[in-house]
Amino acid sequence: MDGTKAKDGNGLRGRVHDLMDRARTDLTELVSYRSVADPRQYPPEECTKAAKWVLDAFGEVGFTGMRLEETPDGSRAVYGERKGLAGAPTVLLYAHYDVQPPLDEAAWRTPPFQLTEHNGRWYGRGTADCKGNILMHLTALRALGDDVPVNLKLIVEGSEEQGTGGLEEFVPGHADLLAADVILVCDTGNAAVGAPAATISLRGLANVIVTVEALGSEMHSGMFGGAAPDALAALIHMLSTLRDEKGNTTVKGLDNTQTWNGEVYDPQQFRTDANVLDGVSLLGDGTVSDMLWARPAVTVLGIDCPPVVGSAAAIQPHARARINLRVPPGMDPKVAQDALIAHLEAVAPWGVKVKTEREASGAPFRAATGGPAYDALAAAMRESYGRNLTTLGQGGSIPLCNVFADTYPNAEIILMGVEEPLTLMHAPNESVDPDEIERMAFAEALFLKRYATAGRAS
Repeated sequence: MDGTKAKDGNGLRGRVHDLMDRARTDLTELVSYRSVADPRQYPPEECTKAAKWVLDAFGEVGFTGMRLEETPDGSRAVYGERKGLAGAPTVLLYAHYDVQPPLDEAAWRTPPFQLTEHNGRWYGRGTADCKGNILMHLTALRALGDDVPVNLKLIVEGSEEQGTGGLEEFVPGHADLLAADVILVCDTGNAAVGAPAATISLRGLANVIVTVEALGSEMHSGMFGGAAPDALAALIHMLSTLRDEKGNTTVKGLDNTQTWNGEVYDPQQFRTDANVLDGVSLLGDGTVSDMLWARPAVTVLGIDCPPVVGSAAAIQPHARARINLRVPPGMDPKVAQDALIAHLEAVAPWGVKVKTEREASGAPFRAATGGPAYDALAAAMRESYGRNLTTLGQGGSIPLCNVFADTYPNAEIILMGVEEPLTLMHAPNESVDPDEIERMAFAEALFLKRYATAGRAS
């Protein structure tokens, strides 16, 4: 057993360690529920089973008033409360029980909805994002037993991965229900296995679908190619202008020079984490941290055009692409979306017809740090991991954080969790390192004890 697993003076670390077999058993069952919140892909009953499992599990650790709250998008969130000492601060625990679809099941080395151990990691969809964080909460609370001095509230939503905004719409209308001094948004993670971190910055997003039309129908490429405008070629040209030769995002009107002043992401580590092939360059003229957390980033998510197999010798009359623009803190997503649309329209060649459709947009987020909760977390992480807490940005978006910040302007919002780069969340072969569940559960338990005093003093 390494130094970070040696028992602490009151045995709390040891109790967490002894609970890990149960954590694996529970996570195995929870992962088995195919809780993809899209009835077109999986039966809704799978989400219902996962929600009921969460409801029962937290009822067993002292939460009362457990119920399923229906959110405006038709999904259901698990809610409950647990009273602490009189006058103690309140902590809201957040996670989500829905998961991403497994995507290409043939790319999985193990069955996606069957927890499987391989090389010390637990594989399966949701093991990290975000069912592993549910087990982090449960393991911390089981280890504390009756010794939970703070007031607790719980919200575990069921449609986060679908981006339908169910909980985002629910929160403002139920502000008293979820009000807390601290909100633990447990849907992020650490810089690496064994490297504790809190995420303090999230990029927003602005999606656009662009359609290009040039001809009334497909035309024979031999008879008409060379003079007839090609919609697919026009679209390719337009998309190529969204980055320069170094890979910087170059949407006219968007600043692509901002820098990140927090934790540095080592380029070699990033190459490993991102599975970059040998000889392929990283993008941009900034640091990896700049490119991920401080600057806009455009990604072509999909293109509608004929597949190679079955394609004909024909000029394409129309083509379509879905474009994702990630927006850093300090940049308005609506302004960014407007700029992207204007850019695409301006660079369209040959007078082709361009239509754009706005998809979801979400604001970036920057957490306020330095309060008593962050101080308590830093101390807890240091004791759990044997090293200091760092702060990270994250390129993904969690629109709920902005809703929490707007609804509860005095609450400290902390983003943390069991995820780290090797988890491959949203990709095939998602996994979690069980040591991260153990260390994070111990850190959370320590935090809840420390913050009871720090929060009351503040």
